[in-house]
Amino acid sequence: MLTYIFRRLLVALSVMMTVAVISFMLLHLSGDLASAIAGPEASAAAVEQIRVQYGLDRPITSQFFDWLGSAVRFDFGRSFYFESTVIELIGERLPITLKLGGIALLLAVVVAIPLGVLAAIYRDTWIDRVALAIAVVGQAMPSFWFALTLILLFSVGLKWLPVAGNATWQHFVLPAVALGYYAMPAMMRLTRAGMLDVLGSDYIRTARAKGLSPSRVVFKHALRNAIIPVVALAAVELGFMLGGSVVIESVYSMQGLGQLAWDSISRNDYPVVQAVVLIIAIFYIGLTFLADVLNAALDPRMRTR
Repeated sequence: MLTYIFRRLLVALSVMMTVAVISFMLLHLSGDLASAIAGPEASAAAVEQIRVQYGLDRPITSQFFDWLGSAVRFDFGRSFYFESTVIELIGERLPITLKLGGIALLLAVVVAIPLGVLAAIYRDTWIDRVALAIAVVGQAMPSFWFALTLILLFSVGLKWLPVAGNATWQHFVLPAVALGYYAMPAMMRLTRAGMLDVLGSDYIRTARAKGLSPSRVVFKHALRNAIIPVVALAAVELGFMLGGSVVIESVYSMQGLGQLAWDSISRNDYPVVQAVVLIIAIFYIGLTFLADVLNAALDPRMRTR
């Protein structure tokens, strides 16, 4: 087990370094950063002054290793627009995004697992078809369109919930539903596939032959094995939702990490953009690593791969 964890940790660290290189290089390949920071009306002397001030006149490798060394110490510099340190901005906004992602994941799990179980038990019935239809719609429908539809229905029409903001728990309901519906289809389909596979196995037939009640067979013997891959997928989906929060937070004007990323991109605030990309990537890679470890702990066969 320790050998497997060490191998997966090496993979996670190598992916993290690759993301750091790509996030740094994409900004520098997008154009002249000094000109973008100075603005279109700046003179050549002002652009050159900014180039020297921010160290953009140095070799690209020197800039990267200086930035990486500071990033390891969580020193991402100062924001060009917000006039604050980048780590302070992230510290203020990250809890909102984590709270939104946690609530959305909880909603997705609470809906997806029962739907998947019911779809497997009542295979090829109207219950199965309705569950699969819900999953297909969730996969096909753009999250921003679904978010706007929820606003029109529950905020503008029925006036049950606020349109935007993050001041109270009511403000998290619609964003969590919109974000959770994005993650629910994959978990529902995986639960259904796992249950169908397990329900056809020999030990389930043996349990039924012993006279165990259907609910005991399903929940004690079948679900506990079918849910193993879903646990790992939930960790990965949380990483996807943290990245996808950019769209949802922008629609609902929530002052989280996603909104910060959008504001920074639109205002050419490069230190914040680099930091947000790196932080979200670290969370996603860490959650993927956790999913691999959970898979190996729950299924020993994974340790040999």
